[in-house]
Amino acid sequence: MSGFAMKEIGRLIETDADVAEGAAWLGRIEPRFADVWAVTGPWPLRRRSGGFEALLQAIAGQQISTASASAFWARCVATGLTNPATLLAADDETLKHAGFSRQKARYARALAVAALDYGALETLPDDRVIALLTAQLGIGRWTADIYAAFALGRADIMPAGDLAVVEAARLLFDLPERPTETQMRALAGPWAPWRAVAARGLWAYYAHVKKREGAL
Repeated sequence: MSGFAMKEIGRLIETDADVAEGAAWLGRIEPRFADVWAVTGPWPLRRRSGGFEALLQAIAGQQISTASASAFWARCVATGLTNPATLLAADDETLKHAGFSRQKARYARALAVAALDYGALETLPDDRVIALLTAQLGIGRWTADIYAAFALGRADIMPAGDLAVVEAARLLFDLPERPTETQMRALAGPWAPWRAVAARGLWAYYAHVKKREGAL
């Protein structure tokens, strides 16, 4: 990748060392992140390959628990519903059996025929990636943020609409209530350019406090 492209997209999270670097930086500017690291240990990398399969997995995980999303995706993999051709060939009953609601089946089929250039997404700045993804049917900001953070490895993405993230922020920062998405983005502003690492820390803290996972 060219130096210009790297400047445009910023840091990438590729290894556990990248997460540790971001966590150390966060701990210096906000000591509560250092406290989280101390009680949770290293935060998960959570990287995955990009492309249709990763974006479909993010759609499958919309508005359901992490455990339900994992079971849903396992059924998709077992039945081969992880590539456009197979998904488009599946009838409504097959998709329903895998776990797709009527709405999610519609979103999945729309994604299967979309002309997304997944390779090009890897070279675009964060705001452009989010704009292109959210222009697709059924892909909101949460789904776009999850894809950018996990599949593209963008270091400065904050999934501010994620329930576990905002609940962890409420607990960690002693807030009277869960921050709204707008409030969460404002809170996370000083954590740039490592907001995706901060999100990993908040997910880890959520798992520690609630004794259950809070990220896909």
